[in-house]
Amino acid sequence: MESLKHHIGFHHIRSWKAFFFVLVVVAGGVLGTAYSIHAYPEVFRTDLTIEKNQAVGPTDPIVIDFSQPVDASTYHSDANISPSAGFNMKWENANKKLVISPKTFWEPATKYSLSLPQGKSRLFTKIAPADFQFTTIAFPEITKASPTDGAGDVSTGIEDPITLDFNRPLDNFFVKADLSPSTGVTYQSNDARTEFKLLPSDGIKYGTDYDMKVYVKYADDSDSNYHQIYESSFSTTAPPVITWDKNYTTRIEQAKKYTAAKITTGKYIDINLEAQVMTTFEDGKLLNSYMVSSGKPSMPTHKGQFSIHNKSPRAYSKEFGLYMPWWMAVAPDGSFGIHELPEWPSGYKEGAAHLGTPVSHGCIRLGVGPAKTVYDWAEIGTPVVIY
Repeated sequence: MESLKHHIGFHHIRSWKAFFFVLVVVAGGVLGTAYSIHAYPEVFRTDLTIEKNQAVGPTDPIVIDFSQPVDASTYHSDANISPSAGFNMKWENANKKLVISPKTFWEPATKYSLSLPQGKSRLFTKIAPADFQFTTIAFPEITKASPTDGAGDVSTGIEDPITLDFNRPLDNFFVKADLSPSTGVTYQSNDARTEFKLLPSDGIKYGTDYDMKVYVKYADDSDSNYHQIYESSFSTTAPPVITWDKNYTTRIEQAKKYTAAKITTGKYIDINLEAQVMTTFEDGKLLNSYMVSSGKPSMPTHKGQFSIHNKSPRAYSKEFGLYMPWWMAVAPDGSFGIHELPEWPSGYKEGAAHLGTPVSHGCIRLGVGPAKTVYDWAEIGTPVVIY
């Protein structure tokens, strides 16, 4: 029995020795591994690099590459971008590539800071916090403008519009130009969207100093977020000295080309006694021009600013025994006004040959057709400027 106990005890002793030996070996291996991490940290360190940090497009992703696979759950909650911008995160390449995309867009011409918190690799090693900066694409720039800043004696038209050349295509940007004095602007660009032609929709006034400011914005941005990129000023040519053509058709075309609006809001009637032409305007836009006959030299039409006081489709003058179709009183007392060529009660009507020649007793006569057109268009209170 003692021999058996001794035998059993001996085996227990040998088993504990074997266990202790294995424990030492394992512990030594672990300690050795720990020593290797300490001695050769570059093997287990995780390096982070940003793929592109300059001229980032508004919708381009920001890509961060990791040298070791990452435990993605350690990043999703605490990543931060400043200035504040919404973004989405996606992992690729077996969690070695972090792709950060804007929820809407990165603001152009902006420097952003991206902060990543402390993370953890799949080897359970810590990844130090990291900060990156990236700058978005600049706003388009004007490389050439016509007219140039400070230019004088400028004449613009459909053949000579305001022209702006840009340093790159404006595929994802909108452009807006403001002219002062204020006027609407019509735009046209080349196919590459590198050149824009601008033409004031209401025309450019003669002998006027203009200031121009040009703005751009990213296409998906709000209209309140245009950024000014250019400013200039120029002066237009003096009013031309017009020799009114004897041909009335040509004279009408001259009036349409050279008559500038004196009132730019609402309707108004413009009467040029020298040219014997009436022009109608609405909100500064020329609608049409017509030949008229004003007062003869001994009974001239009064000059000044008036308005329509009353209207009648077929007024009768007791003083002269004449009907005056499509009558519109210009003087408050009705002493003179605008009407169609007069006619006697017998039906005889003054001929259109008198249009273009001042022969009336002070009224402004219009031809058959134009008189009704103006009558139907004008309202009580419509201004009338006679000069």
